[in-house]
Amino acid sequence: MSIMLIALPDIFRGIGVDPLQPGNTSLLLWLIMSYLVVTAVLVVSFGRLGDMYGRTRMYNLGFAVFTVFSVLLSVTWQHGTAGALWLIAMRVLQGVGGAMLMANSNAILTDAFPARQRGLALGLNQVAGITGSFVGLVLGGLLGPVNWRLVFLVSGPFGVFGTAWAYLKLRDTGIRTPARPDWWGNLTFAAGLIALLAGITYGIQPYGGHTMGWSNPAVLTAMGGGGVLLLAVFCVVETKVAAPMFRLGLFRIRAFTAGNLASLLASLGRGGLMFLLVIWLQGIWLPRHGYGFTETPLWAGIYMLPLTLGFLVAGPVSGWASDRFGARAFATGGMLLAAASFGALQALPVDFGYPGFALILLLNGIGMGLFAAPNRAAIMNSLPPDQRGVGAGISTTFQNSAMVLSIGIFFSLMITGLAGALPRALTTGLTAQGVPAADAAKVAALPPVGVLFASLLGYNPVRTLLGPRVLDHLPPGHAAYLTGREFFPRLISQPFSDGLAVAFGFAIAACLIAAVASLLRGGRYVHDDGRARHPADGTAAVAPAAAVAAAPSPVAVAGTPGSPATKDPAASTGPGGATTGPAPAARTDPPSPPASPPPPSRSP
Repeated sequence: MSIMLIALPDIFRGIGVDPLQPGNTSLLLWLIMSYLVVTAVLVVSFGRLGDMYGRTRMYNLGFAVFTVFSVLLSVTWQHGTAGALWLIAMRVLQGVGGAMLMANSNAILTDAFPARQRGLALGLNQVAGITGSFVGLVLGGLLGPVNWRLVFLVSGPFGVFGTAWAYLKLRDTGIRTPARPDWWGNLTFAAGLIALLAGITYGIQPYGGHTMGWSNPAVLTAMGGGGVLLLAVFCVVETKVAAPMFRLGLFRIRAFTAGNLASLLASLGRGGLMFLLVIWLQGIWLPRHGYGFTETPLWAGIYMLPLTLGFLVAGPVSGWASDRFGARAFATGGMLLAAASFGALQALPVDFGYPGFALILLLNGIGMGLFAAPNRAAIMNSLPPDQRGVGAGISTTFQNSAMVLSIGIFFSLMITGLAGALPRALTTGLTAQGVPAADAAKVAALPPVGVLFASLLGYNPVRTLLGPRVLDHLPPGHAAYLTGREFFPRLISQPFSDGLAVAFGFAIAACLIAAVASLLRGGRYVHDDGRARHPADGTAAVAPAAAVAAAPSPVAVAGTPGSPATKDPAASTGPGGATTGPAPAARTDPPSPPASPPPPSRSP
């Protein structure tokens, strides 16, 4: 996503799409959103299929699918709308592979590592993903100006290597639960979520004489009658079928529910952040500091690196620490720090000094890193081993759906802020440079979403909107100023600042509520996956062959939802019904079963 987002100006110039033409806003939105929508819709289904047929099998197939369609993104020979539609179609199919990867990667790691190491393992996995985003930001800025096709082709060698490595090295260590596919559940869930997310996507586009489409009957029908109603039907279906796709009983697990609620709110808070930062840097700050519009994608990626660096530092450290002390303090503290950093961004002037901006981005990345690995580890630790694929899919669905919703909310708040001040600013600024009032009024009627996307693409729309008929009749100095890199960024700075204040206010609220949800998750909780048994005589647990018990730290061990929990005799009841107390020391046996059962060790 990051490499494409930074390279969007070059991609749109390469296929010859003018973002200000009617209807092209929809193309830009779907190029951005289609991948997120597809992954949100399919990730639970692929997680369930991984539980049934093998997680590494689904993961390996996902790597291959993702790689094939990454390459096909670059091979279109079409231009204009046809070229954009090809890219959107390939992004949709690329999202199918991405959903297979997302649904099963966390479950594979949870299967492979004991509870005392999962936070670190998941933190390192997230670091790998964030490193890819970091490289993507720079590569997108470097390769896009050379040739937009290279932005997609560069994924090919990495994808081929990753696919081959996965097929050669990954082994399935999870528990398979053969079952028949839940066709009605899959159908109602996919249709409902697609309708809901498509409604959000079209809701931020102009409709009739309105700046946005939230009053569009089609949007209201898609979100209410289509999305919400079908998802309600899906919930009913899942209570009736023998092998449901979406295990609603998992929400009886407090750690699972609280962790997913916190993840959803955190994604709402940060989902639109990358877009706002790109608009802020490419459309306003960099041009005002002497960078040409063709240079802004590369430098925007470079200037956003502190955000990535903060996540890289905090992710594995917080994951390692949560293995020893639990997730609650780190995840809650991370959300509080993220909220504070959004408040600092809200207080910055649009034309900020970079050192302060970089420090705030660093703190925001640290806050998100403190939250992400511990929260994900706590969610995965709470799941029964045969439900880790679908549980990871549910968690990713919440996260990706929230990101689509966040983009819709952030853009809506930005458009609302722009709509109040932008027309007057455009009219006043243009007439001051000698543009006739009638022509200035036409430019001022530009929908605010068009201004937002022009800024996202690092694009000065004045030349296109006024055209040679008006510009040729202006004094040369005025015409050069209007079409240069100073006029438009300065003109939209104050309206943009008004929108930013509202958007960051929403992000602060979402992060604070996420902190409360994280705080309510209870004590450390690790589901009993059958790796440890507690003999009746009070002796310590003995791990069966090829298994590792939980760490010698306070944990809660639960049975399957709706069944009694397996408790350590020395444990006491903790918050939320979880058992707490010193878990017995773990022991790892060799892969082959011993000739006779090993004698139990004495309790410490």
